[in-house]
Amino acid sequence: MTEVPPPSPQDPGGYPPPPPAAGAPGLPGGNFEIWLRRVGAYIIDVIPVALLSGIGGGIAGGTATTADCIGESYGDPMTGGMSYMSCQPEYTGVGWAAYILFTLAAIAFAVWNWGLKQGTTGSSIGKGLLGIRVLGEATGQPIGFGMSVVRQIAHFLDAVICYIGFLLPLFTAKRQTIADMLVKTVVVPK
Repeated sequence: MTEVPPPSPQDPGGYPPPPPAAGAPGLPGGNFEIWLRRVGAYIIDVIPVALLSGIGGGIAGGTATTADCIGESYGDPMTGGMSYMSCQPEYTGVGWAAYILFTLAAIAFAVWNWGLKQGTTGSSIGKGLLGIRVLGEATGQPIGFGMSVVRQIAHFLDAVICYIGFLLPLFTAKRQTIADMLVKTVVVPK
């Protein structure tokens, strides 16, 4: 009779070891390269918002009348006294309507781009053009509309400390801003 040897301690029960657990997607690419893409994507994403806001403000300013001018003099202007004049523009109905309409269009575009588009596909227009995506750290999937909007609002924390939060991706292992850490997202190449 042949005896079967007992299983070795490395292979208890004769079963192979379990596969490694799935985790967040790998973070290929260098920190500086991805950071530059993030900055470029932000600039691309802000251009339409700035243009819409600027057009509304330009129409409002261009149709305004200068109605209220106030002037003051202190002392004798010939001997170093001061004088100034301040004129406040008075926007017309067309100006106000254009300003409000274009501001609402800018807000709608921002919510669509950073909320809906980025939340469902992982990429805003700028991120898509520059080949990066925002994904959930644990799932590796797009984070959805609500969390994408929360992430954008949380970028306020990146800015409030002298914009240092926006530089953190250069120094952290997962290349995360404070907003990314709060909502548990990573930015990865496509």
